[in-house]
Amino acid sequence: MPTRRLQHALLWLLAFSGSLAIIEPSPYEAMFLVALFGFMITGGIRLPRLVVPLIVLLLAFNLGGVFSLIPYLDQRKSVTFVAISIYLMVTAIFFATILSQDGEERLKAIRSGFVASAWVAAIAGIAGYLDIAGLGSIFSLYGRASGTFKDPNVLGPYLTLAVAFMVQDIMTGRGRLVMSLAKLSVPMLALLLTLSRGAWINAVGSVGLLVLLIYLTSRSNGQRSRLVGQVAALSAGVIIVLLAALSSGEIGELVAQRAGLQSYDMGPTGRFGGQIRSLPLLLDLPNGFGPLRFSSEMYGAAPHNVFLNAFASYGWLGGIAYLVLIVTTFFVGWRTVLRRGPLQRHFLPIWSVFFVTALQGIQIDSDHWRHFYLLLGLVWGMAAATPRRETGPRALAS
Repeated sequence: MPTRRLQHALLWLLAFSGSLAIIEPSPYEAMFLVALFGFMITGGIRLPRLVVPLIVLLLAFNLGGVFSLIPYLDQRKSVTFVAISIYLMVTAIFFATILSQDGEERLKAIRSGFVASAWVAAIAGIAGYLDIAGLGSIFSLYGRASGTFKDPNVLGPYLTLAVAFMVQDIMTGRGRLVMSLAKLSVPMLALLLTLSRGAWINAVGSVGLLVLLIYLTSRSNGQRSRLVGQVAALSAGVIIVLLAALSSGEIGELVAQRAGLQSYDMGPTGRFGGQIRSLPLLLDLPNGFGPLRFSSEMYGAAPHNVFLNAFASYGWLGGIAYLVLIVTTFFVGWRTVLRRGPLQRHFLPIWSVFFVTALQGIQIDSDHWRHFYLLLGLVWGMAAATPRRETGPRALAS
C-alpha cells in the first residue's frame, strides 16, 4: 500500500538522519517534524494504554524543568535546554505510539535506517581520527574520533545500538558470517577510536547482555550449542579488529591511557568531588540549581551523572520523575523480554542497549541524547504491542 510504504520511508529517513548531529539544528529535527506530520495525516499513530505512564512521567520530568527555569527566563541557553528536553519527550512518545499497528515492519525500517546512519558516522569518525583528506578538524575532537557528532562520548554509545543489531544477525545466522564480521568491523573500529571509556563500557555491557538474552530465548539445546560456536567466531573477529588497531603504537598508548581514571576525575575539585559537594545543597533546593547552572555557575563542569543532573536542572519534581521513569521502564522492559511474538527479535538488542545506557547514566549525561529517547519510546511501544499471555523462555522470532 502506498501509505505503508510512505510511513516506512519516513521512519527510515528519520532513523538515518539521527547521526547527523554535527549540524545545529540537526536534520533529525526537521525530519522528525516531517515524520510526525506524515503519520498524523495517514492515521499511523495510536495511543496504547500501557504508554500512558510513560507520557505522565515525561510530562512530570519536564514540568520540573519548567519550574526550575522560571528564575532564569532571561538566559537563552537555559531556555533552549528546557525546550530541547520537551522536544525529546515528544519524540519518545511518538516512537511509543507508532508500534501498535504494523509494528514489525516499522521496526525493520527504523533498524535499517539506523544501521546505515551508524555506518556513515563510523566512516566519518575513522576518517577524522586518521585525518584523511584533512577531515580531522571536522570529524575528530581532542585527537579522538567524533564522526558526525560533536562529542566522541556520544558517537560511541550511538554506534553501540548498530553493533548490537549486527551481533544479533551474526548469532542468529542472518547473512554470511565473513561478510557480517566485515560489516561489523567498521563501527567497532570507530567505537574504539572514540577513546571513550563510557562508550567501551556501554558496548561491552550491551553486547554481553544481548548474547545472554539470545541464549536464554533459544528454542533448544542444539540451537544453544550453535550459538556458542557463533559467539566464538564473533569473539575471534572482534579480537582480530582490536589487535589490528592496537598494533599501532600510538593508538595502543592512547587506549591504555584512556582506560584508567583521568586527572579531572579525582580530587575535591574533580568530577566526583563536585558531585559529592552538590548533594547537600540540592537537599535544600526544591527547584534545584536551575537548567545548566551546575556547570555554568556552580562547579564549572557538567555533572556527568544524569540522575544528579535531573535534580540539579529539573528540581525535586523532575529528579523524582526521572528516577521513577527509569525504574518503571526497567520493570516494563524485563517483563517483556521473554514474551514470544514477532517483535521479540527487535526487542532484544534495543532492550539490551537501553538497559545498559540507562544504568550508565550514573557516569554520563545522557538526558539529551536523541537515540536515548528513541530507545525509550521503542521499549514502551514494543512492550505495549507484545501479547501479555505468553511468557517464559521462547524462540527468537524468525
